[in-house]
Amino acid sequence: MTQYISDRRDIEFVLHEQLDISEVTNSEKFQEFNNKKTINMIVGEARNLAIKEILPTNKEGDEEGCSCENGVVKVPKCYHRVWDLMREGEWVAMTEDPEVGGQGMPRMLSTAVGEMFSGANISFMIYPGLALGAGELVKEYGTDKQKELYLKKMYSGEWGGSMLLTEPEAGSDVGALTTSARTNGDGTYSITGNKIFITGAEQDLTDNIIHPVLARIEGAPAGTKGISLFAVPKYWVNDDGSLGERNDIVVTGIEHKMGLKGSATCSVTLGGKGTCRGTLLGGENKGMSAMFKMMNGARMGTGLQGFAQGSAAYLHALKYARERVQGKNLLSMFDKNAPSVEIINHPDVRRMLIHMKANVDGMRSFIYYVSKCFDMAKITKDPEQQEFYQGMIELLTPVIKAYCTDRGMDVTSTAVQCFGGYGYTQEYPVEQLMRDTKITQLYEGTNGIQAADLLGRKLAMKEGKLFLDFIGEIQKTIAQARTIPMLEELAVKLEEAVNQLGQTAMLMGKTAMSANVLTAFSFAHPFLEVVGDVIMAWMHLWRASVAVPKIEKLAGSLEPGERRAKAEKSKDVAFYEGLLTTAEYYIKALLPVTLGKMNAISACTDAAVAMPNLSFGEI
Repeated sequence: MTQYISDRRDIEFVLHEQLDISEVTNSEKFQEFNNKKTINMIVGEARNLAIKEILPTNKEGDEEGCSCENGVVKVPKCYHRVWDLMREGEWVAMTEDPEVGGQGMPRMLSTAVGEMFSGANISFMIYPGLALGAGELVKEYGTDKQKELYLKKMYSGEWGGSMLLTEPEAGSDVGALTTSARTNGDGTYSITGNKIFITGAEQDLTDNIIHPVLARIEGAPAGTKGISLFAVPKYWVNDDGSLGERNDIVVTGIEHKMGLKGSATCSVTLGGKGTCRGTLLGGENKGMSAMFKMMNGARMGTGLQGFAQGSAAYLHALKYARERVQGKNLLSMFDKNAPSVEIINHPDVRRMLIHMKANVDGMRSFIYYVSKCFDMAKITKDPEQQEFYQGMIELLTPVIKAYCTDRGMDVTSTAVQCFGGYGYTQEYPVEQLMRDTKITQLYEGTNGIQAADLLGRKLAMKEGKLFLDFIGEIQKTIAQARTIPMLEELAVKLEEAVNQLGQTAMLMGKTAMSANVLTAFSFAHPFLEVVGDVIMAWMHLWRASVAVPKIEKLAGSLEPGERRAKAEKSKDVAFYEGLLTTAEYYIKALLPVTLGKMNAISACTDAAVAMPNLSFGEI
């Protein structure tokens, strides 16, 4: 089995050289991790677990899938051993305190671990992700009793979690839900309703599952203002922590999906017998605010999933391109005696490889950067700095979710293309990676919804201050790059794009507040895409700014021919030269396309919204 999931060397570069995780681990909160060897050891242990234990379950789990019989869902058999290993290693709730089953590690480090785990088997990793996500709701909004009964067992992986949100007539329009809650006068509520597309609502990995459920208390206001959040356990939990009777929550079936076959996606009936009970999580009619908090974390995780799948697909394609012999070198096409060469020597294959690498490496830096913002917001004692980091998280979360899943899907598709016809077969893993990645563009709020959130909410937050702070951060990198002669041209090109992005953002903001609001929102996704493109260029310029001094030190020369000759003999020189060359590719070959996208957005044609419904075609 090929053992390619992520680029460990690049992970360590981003952690230590680009983003300097020591700024986080020097703090009192994370002092246990204030050692480069400790961090690399954790990365190494996670990688071993990912490659040796989780990765082998990916194809097997995809082939076996989940089953549902009489409301009992069984996950692929091979998942059980890996689940036990995850529990033993306390990998379920890595950033949480050890007292409640976590490792207390920085978000940056857990992101590196999560990249490797998700790259190994995204379907399996959804189960611990659900236990963590549901547990965070209990931690944030639960009563002392709820925390005592549920939290440690969820964070340790003894119990699982889910999220019962979507209904047949209330998908993205959550305010239309009909699931109801009636107070029983003893602190519990009777819950009645139906939910669909519920990941992990039932599985045979854990003894119990805690379901956060959105429902409307009888008499509550209509729409999202009247929604409350409830903790509804699969088995009722007694005051001493032991399991009581089975709750009236029944899985009526599971979906048969394009991918993610090892992850159970369930239809659920609550209170079919009238005996489903739950307890309020947070205040009455406060369910949506709680939900958004969880969704922000989930959207970060989904962006990580899309990126991790792309990373794995790229490395599989790279390995194949280095080994697959087919066709003559283009320079020897007319020499009938010329040997065939590995396909990595063909210009179009090289184009696909550098395109995938540019997207994967840029996404890694982007996601880790926002993870660092989470850490810095925790450790800083300066209210202004905390506000800054929280603002960056708010602004960039929808971009991470949508942009990184879009680009992740693009990379898996390009990887299939790199394999040629073999990529379309199940003989190679890229076919499954592509199928599994598609869902990341759809769940946790479709990418169109993320784009609407960026344009409709985030762009205008604090009168545009978040966006201005974001632009200011890019300008700092540009200023640094201008001090490096080799990067001055790239810095100028990025600055041109940043200036145009600022103008485009102002235009979009004004249009969204005008009579042309529908036209503005028809360009919301293209706008999110150009924001993501500029972020990628920013990350690549930043990466190159770190790489150039290293190249100069290792290669002893910055002349292109000498650098590249030494890169053929030295892995270290090759690595840093790759960073510089990839930055040149992204900023010179891809960023100009982004400028064209911004021109199209600024033209703001109303064609999409003006088209008569019947003119789309006859059915």
